[in-house]
Amino acid sequence: MALGPGESPGFLLWHATLRWQRDVAAALSPLGLTHVQFVLLACTWWLNGRGERPNQQTLARQAGTDVKMTSQVVRALEAKGLIERETDPTDTRAKRLRVTEPGAVLAPRAIEAVESVDARFFEPVEVGEAVTLLGRLARVEEA
Repeated sequence: MALGPGESPGFLLWHATLRWQRDVAAALSPLGLTHVQFVLLACTWWLNGRGERPNQQTLARQAGTDVKMTSQVVRALEAKGLIERETDPTDTRAKRLRVTEPGAVLAPRAIEAVESVDARFFEPVEVGEAVTLLGRLARVEEA
């Protein structure tokens, strides 16, 4: 017997994800960022803050994004003056990433905007439980 839409966890997750993505996009739009641009800027900013200069492959792994798409989005962030790509001295094919000063100002503002969306979105559930459940579903290892 097939489940109805309101009983299907996948269908409900799909709709919850769409709602969350709309809310995040609305919060990031005034900052001039798409959702994926935000994720890659925030991950680069976080890695730089830990003293790392990731290449695009490392950034893609951290963000959970496709390497080719990551390269395209990093170029867009570079065009906006938010990230710099520098040739890796040990591998001239690789580009090391560094958040620029404007990017370092924008990243925490964008993170705050997204965290505000998250707080409102997840308000009906206990955050620790949501993180545990979503981590199990995503099978994300602690970085």
